Amino acid sequence: MGEAPLKALPLTASIADVIASRLRDIPDFPVPGVVFKDFTPLLSDGPAFRAVVQEISSRYVGLVDVIVGIEARGFILGAAVAYELGVGFVPVRKAGKLPGETHSAEYQLEYGSAVIEVHVDAFPAGARVLVMDDVLATGGTAEATCELIERAGANIAAVEVVLELGFLNGRSKLSGRTVHAMLSL
Repeated sequence: MGEAPLKALPLTASIADVIASRLRDIPDFPVPGVVFKDFTPLLSDGPAFRAVVQEISSRYVGLVDVIVGIEARGFILGAAVAYELGVGFVPVRKAGKLPGETHSAEYQLEYGSAVIEVHVDAFPAGARVLVMDDVLATGGTAEATCELIERAGANIAAVEVVLELGFLNGRSKLSGRTVHAMLSL
């Protein structure tokens, strides 16, 4: 609260400028020493959110069969892009949240470790999958997600993120994969 209201997008603003102007730093979240890049101000700004979804969608028309959203902010972006493209959406969730038989993978975060899962029958064989998340940091989550998708019989078309924290070198864990970040810091 107390922040200035967001204004309409300038016609000349690049998508990176739009995103950068709608990020905020949250120090010591989720643990002391981490500066969390919060993009909820982007989500609450309808024109900015729509511009991001349209920008992403325009890159993948006819190139993907399914969008995967990584819990939790990847759900928001992924579902919107899936809707825009008219393709299916599959969630990759934290362990224990999916009701059916799952594949699981453990991975390291910049501040700990976690396990994610996907249903074993989530994809048609050979489906072209776009992986979506808000931030690429150390790359552990994205790498584990790609592993799960491939174990389930699908192919990674690309990994798409709104923000890449380049200084954490997460892209190196996705070597050989197409990775697109709308804004890199």
